[in-house]
Amino acid sequence: MRQRDALSPLRLSCVVILLLLSGCKDVWNNPYPAKDDAANIYYSSFDERPKHLDPVRSYTSSEWAFLSQIYEPPYQYHFLKRPYEVVPLTAAAMPQILQLDKDGHQIEGNRETPAFTDYIIRIQPGIRYQPHPAFARDAQGETLYNAQWKGLQQVHQLSDFEHSDTRELTADDYVYQIKRIGFSPLHSPIASLMQDYIVGLKEFSSRLDLEYAQLQQLGEEQPWLDLRPFQLEGVEVIDRYSYRIRLKGEYPQFLYWLAMNFFAPMPWEAERFYHLPGMTERNITLHWYPVGTGPFYLSENNPNLRMVLARNPNFHGELYPHSGEPADVADGYLEDAGKPMPFIDKAIYSLDKESIPRWNKFLQGYYDVSGIGSDSFDQAVQFGASGEAELTDSMRDQGIELLTSVSTSIFYFGFNMLDDVVGGDSERARLLRQAISIALDYEEFISIFRNGRGKVAHTPLPPGIFGYREGNDGINPVVYRIDNGAPVRRSIEEADALLEKAGYPNGRDPDTGKPLILNFDTAATGPDSKALLSWYRKQFQKIGIDLVFRTSDYNRFQDKMLKGTEQLFAWGWNADYPDPENFLFMLYGPHSRVKHHGENTANYSNAEFDSLFDQMKFLPNGEQRQQIIDRMITIVQQDAPWVWGFYPVDFVLHHQWYSNAKPNLMANNTLKYKRIDADTRARLRKQWNQPIVWPVVLFVALLLLSLLPAVYLYRRHERSTAR
Repeated sequence: MRQRDALSPLRLSCVVILLLLSGCKDVWNNPYPAKDDAANIYYSSFDERPKHLDPVRSYTSSEWAFLSQIYEPPYQYHFLKRPYEVVPLTAAAMPQILQLDKDGHQIEGNRETPAFTDYIIRIQPGIRYQPHPAFARDAQGETLYNAQWKGLQQVHQLSDFEHSDTRELTADDYVYQIKRIGFSPLHSPIASLMQDYIVGLKEFSSRLDLEYAQLQQLGEEQPWLDLRPFQLEGVEVIDRYSYRIRLKGEYPQFLYWLAMNFFAPMPWEAERFYHLPGMTERNITLHWYPVGTGPFYLSENNPNLRMVLARNPNFHGELYPHSGEPADVADGYLEDAGKPMPFIDKAIYSLDKESIPRWNKFLQGYYDVSGIGSDSFDQAVQFGASGEAELTDSMRDQGIELLTSVSTSIFYFGFNMLDDVVGGDSERARLLRQAISIALDYEEFISIFRNGRGKVAHTPLPPGIFGYREGNDGINPVVYRIDNGAPVRRSIEEADALLEKAGYPNGRDPDTGKPLILNFDTAATGPDSKALLSWYRKQFQKIGIDLVFRTSDYNRFQDKMLKGTEQLFAWGWNADYPDPENFLFMLYGPHSRVKHHGENTANYSNAEFDSLFDQMKFLPNGEQRQQIIDRMITIVQQDAPWVWGFYPVDFVLHHQWYSNAKPNLMANNTLKYKRIDADTRARLRKQWNQPIVWPVVLFVALLLLSLLPAVYLYRRHERSTAR
């Protein structure tokens, strides 16, 4: 029998140390394959699984982050220019806009209000779709994958289809998508709005409903209804590259809708392909696998792990903008002017639901950009003596850069204007709302709950939207006064005086002699909401009013809002497009939530405001429109249907290797502009993620030392036995 070598543990330990030391040149915690270290890949994360990747249905930012890189509506927002400007994308030029009378004759000048408005759009020839099985054809030119195809049993995902092809984008594809907006089984969120404007869309929808019901009666649960044969009065193909959309009256904001994914093209072949029997059961649907002409296509859809966008080999090409704002040259945003896009080859988005792991991966260089959570805010940002946000020393030492921008959004505190106590246009209710507006200190709210990331709102219009007034010209005089040239929130004593004038001395209900009780309906529940609700209660206590919380889940809360059973509430709005109409319509009487199921959640109604809104929404930006907006703002400031709340300020961090990072709050298709210096990233990742092996080496060394006496005794025993 072979004797055991007593030195083997010693030799093994030495080998372990050598392996550890030799591995110090590698990065051990890299979540990506080593072969991709210097690849031209953009890395980011997502925390919410996309539900709808069909452009007719999708209406969330988490979905548009992917969709907008794949689909191309005819227009887009200029990446650099501010105020935001709509420019051609697949269109050859801006649309030709014709105003017509009731007989369809063109109106010359502004002699009368148009009965119709035509948008004539011409797209660029030669644009082609991404490679996709839907376009594969047999020798006879027929679609290869049809109902007669026998190979579906071997298919489990889109990549299992052996053949793919492409074809040219045509005007028919844009018209087909508009028809899909009117097809009710697709549940387009803008269908009802577009039925108010696109001529014949409502009647078209009713006709499709009847046709679809007949198909269902034949036994198929989700049959495919080919929309091509059905004529839509207000939408017409002029030729291969041109189409016309006819609107009722005039709707200048329609141009902004033409820059949204709802109006991106949809090839009929794709819809037919995804309706093949058995595809839905395999989760091979348009919601899962988009088909577009954009710079990227979705090469991997695994929302439980990662989403991957890859460069579209058929992309028609687009040049980086040649111009922007005056500061863009100094800020480096025009260094790529005139160069072909996209600049990156692939974008990998990893699922990361927790903020701390996302933050750590960003600091390690494994994500290129990052927001700032409340847990990591103090580590990343500090406020200087002037109140400006700036990076901490540790962030600057890493070469991390900070971008801030005031969002085109508003968070507001609302009064139900149908309520008997806080609502209505009586002087008593108006003064009560004004007093509460003074008491709700949103400067304090921003400091406590937003880490300073907000700008107090004085009107419904955020910065960047036409009609917004900067500085002292834009303050809300009901809540602020000018002191030494700066706005100062009015005192609690002034709020108390308003309450007394309203008949609530010291905040007491004159009928009971006790503090006035108001009800705040909210969907904010759970331990994280406790501090927020406590803050609201303290604000009302400052003027002697008791606040009672009525909490519910979000669906129940929305039901209360729809029925008008709430009294006080808090909500927000993100801009669909950069026009004052998109914010002021939330206070327009005919858009009341209770009466008309609109976005006027406060159910506010003022005849003068509504009349001015009807004038304002059709006017071009200019002095006349500004004057009307100023008057509208004055009206709602006095009536106070909202406490105006705040505009969020977005804080975004990015690494030094990430270029063309200018925030664009309207555009969603910005991935094509981004540039990555992959070599710098690979070098810094390696520098920042060197493994710390000395504790292991120390442990092994101590282990060796502990073995030495045993080895000595063993060898001594061996020698004595030999003698």
